[in-house]
Amino acid sequence: MTGLRIRLKDRRAHWLFRFECDGQSYTGGIGRFEDGRIAEVFINGTKVGTAAETNAQDAAIVASLALQHGCPIETIQHALARSGGSAGPLATLLRRVENETA
Repeated sequence: MTGLRIRLKDRRAHWLFRFECDGQSYTGGIGRFEDGRIAEVFINGTKVGTAAETNAQDAAIVASLALQHGCPIETIQHALARSGGSAGPLATLLRRVENETA
């Protein structure tokens, strides 16, 4: 990681995805750097104010900061991989984005 944060434009495109994870419904959003790499992640749950939504939002913030400091998306995906195929909201969203943009 470079340690220097890559500044994003104030106005930029944003893509939305609706998905489910562990019986909860979420809306996830991603923003990209100019070269197409994912630069930021947002996650909101339909059950506002729950621990599940708060945890998903916190994970998205940390992932966004890591991406903007040069951490490759593959490193984040690898770190979130769990045996048995279970995944939290962030991993589920990133997998969905990867599948739809592949």
